[in-house]
Amino acid sequence: MSSINLGHIEFLLQGMYWTVLLSSLSFLCGGLLGGLVALARISPFRPVRQAAMLYVQVVQGTPLLIILFLIYFGFPAVAFEVSSLAAAVVSMTVYVAAYLGEIWRGAIQSVPKAQWEAAECLALSRFQRMTSVILPQAVRIATPPTVGFLVQIVKNTSLVSVVGFVELSRAAQLVNNSIFEPFGIYLIVAVLYFLLCFPLSWWSRRLELNVGHVAAK
Repeated sequence: MSSINLGHIEFLLQGMYWTVLLSSLSFLCGGLLGGLVALARISPFRPVRQAAMLYVQVVQGTPLLIILFLIYFGFPAVAFEVSSLAAAVVSMTVYVAAYLGEIWRGAIQSVPKAQWEAAECLALSRFQRMTSVILPQAVRIATPPTVGFLVQIVKNTSLVSVVGFVELSRAAQLVNNSIFEPFGIYLIVAVLYFLLCFPLSWWSRRLELNVGHVAAK
């Protein structure tokens, strides 16, 4: 039986790099799509609102693992071959967009009604009201839960190992299969995940406190 060495640690750190990369891509792509979802959810056009609501309900009601399987095995069934990285990014994007869309929709609608009415009194167009009055306030409200959701994104990347993508959890599994020291390996992995997630959790709490202080004033 082999023991954990620097080569194994390096392999785990490579897996950690791919976890960070996948989390970043998922947040970026999911954030872009989520912004559209949030705007669609408050659209003055009922069909657009209903379509966005249906998307959110379907995605939030479907486990991420199932979405991943549908994309990884479904695309080849219709003649589109996808790599494990592409399947992971698309799946995470679909998942993240639904949740961020709802977080941001809630933030937009939580802006006091008086602000909406004041913007209307200034004879601003809907685009001007959103970009100049509503969204700047909504961003401040949405930032803490958005940062908090980043922790969930990082942890959920562990699910993509089922399609062979070698992120941190999959790297740990491969190392363990070669040296059979699960306690030591997964202890290291737990520390690495903690190093990724704790700063985000701390930042989210600080932002919540800051937003609370501003609201109290």
